[in-house]
Amino acid sequence: MPSFVTESQWIAAAVDTPFMAVLAWMLHSLRRSLAQAPEPGPRDDDQHRASLERTREDLTAFKLEVARTYVPLSLIREVDGRLTGHLLRIEQKLDEATRTAHSTAAQVRVLAEDR
Repeated sequence: MPSFVTESQWIAAAVDTPFMAVLAWMLHSLRRSLAQAPEPGPRDDDQHRASLERTREDLTAFKLEVARTYVPLSLIREVDGRLTGHLLRIEQKLDEATRTAHSTAAQVRVLAEDR
């Protein structure tokens, strides 16, 4: 039994050794490539910003394409109608609150003048 354990340990070590060598080589090459990488300058920042802006524009275009392609027009109209209704109700409430505030302010002014 002890000889079998020793053999399995040698087999495991023989299998693990190449993997450890590959891992060490990968770490070495990663460190070397990081050391050789150029420092980002202002030009790189401008390129990065331009690339980011293009990506945002592409994403916006894709979202619009998805909305046009995958959402039925009837659903868009229904959502638009519901949103319009909600906005009109909010506008009515704001108009009512504004009128109330103006009338309250006028009453306060009249009371202040009477004193």
